[in-house]
Amino acid sequence: MTACPCQSGQRYSHCCQPLHDGQPAATAAALMRSRYSAFALQLSAYLLRSWHASTRPAQLDLDADCEWLGLTIEQAAEQGERAQVSFCARFRAAGRFQQLRERSNFVCEQGHWYYLDGDAHWSEWAIGRNDPCPCGSGRKFKRCCG
Repeated sequence: MTACPCQSGQRYSHCCQPLHDGQPAATAAALMRSRYSAFALQLSAYLLRSWHASTRPAQLDLDADCEWLGLTIEQAAEQGERAQVSFCARFRAAGRFQQLRERSNFVCEQGHWYYLDGDAHWSEWAIGRNDPCPCGSGRKFKRCCG
């Protein structure tokens, strides 16, 4: 009963795993969550399959040292076969806490949502010294990874 990396509160087997196994996403936001989980689980083949052919790279090399720590869907809007999803993904790479904010564009073709592209911005993740440590230890940041 492993929790889904997308932090939906559901088990992985009932959330993103069915999409990773080939089930189409019901919404663009669901596809976004499954893509975040795929980054966290190093599922590059799924990321490429869920990327629209018109913008898909030939290959995708994932950083095995990147630790994905959280996802917040900030806004999701669908209009027919087009959608935009704004999100913030938090991660630790090279010992530094960072965040990725992106407004992603999606298209639905033949009942399948695909990631098209996005406007991405990376920045340092400002964590307060007394905030809970994002590593999941349950300790304050200043007493753990800070």
